[in-house]
Amino acid sequence: MRRLKPTRFPRRRPSQHALLAIYRAMRRAHGHLKWWPGETPFEVMVGAMLTQNTAWRNVELAISNLKSKKALSPRVIRRMTASYLARLIRPAGYFNVKAKRLRNLIEFFLRKYAGNIARMRRVKLYKLRRELLEVNGIGQETADSILVYALDKPIFVVDAYTRRVMFRHRYLSENESYEEIQRIFMRHLPKSVGLYNDYHAQLVEIGKRYCRKSPRCEICPLQPFL
Repeated sequence: MRRLKPTRFPRRRPSQHALLAIYRAMRRAHGHLKWWPGETPFEVMVGAMLTQNTAWRNVELAISNLKSKKALSPRVIRRMTASYLARLIRPAGYFNVKAKRLRNLIEFFLRKYAGNIARMRRVKLYKLRRELLEVNGIGQETADSILVYALDKPIFVVDAYTRRVMFRHRYLSENESYEEIQRIFMRHLPKSVGLYNDYHAQLVEIGKRYCRKSPRCEICPLQPFL
């Protein structure tokens, strides 16, 4: 199996042409991924909180528990005890911590925006991002996931798969910050919610199927870009 060792090769200069070529190759392989799964923007927000440090299938189980109790509502969750909420979201792991973080988000959502998604969407991107980052338990990846997937804001989400795929293709060094990686995509790609949405989803799919810790480069759609 061919293993790429990016540190032995010079770093590539990102460009719109290169990044769009990578996207088109992924899109041909996977089709449009229609990510993030969720019936409502609020469900997407909950999923973004619960997916921290766990697989998506576990998040689906937790959300299913909330739905079965007719509890996938900010006001219903707000009225729950932390222990009961933790029990419902147990499949997502770290359930006590996540229950607190989810309640923090919901308190912010209800207090600041009265639980109104349309009102939240009217706020400018970076003002809203700052507000989300002030909520205890929300980091940059979670905030940006909420912004692009639940609120249709044009911002690029960076995660471990993004870092791994782009590092192995020599567009990143090992020590790039979240902001630096995000800036690469947002500087060189057209400003588009739909593109940012699906590009990130495509990178996640590449990371899960091919660009694993032990990479499967020979069958990866991005093999021609190595």
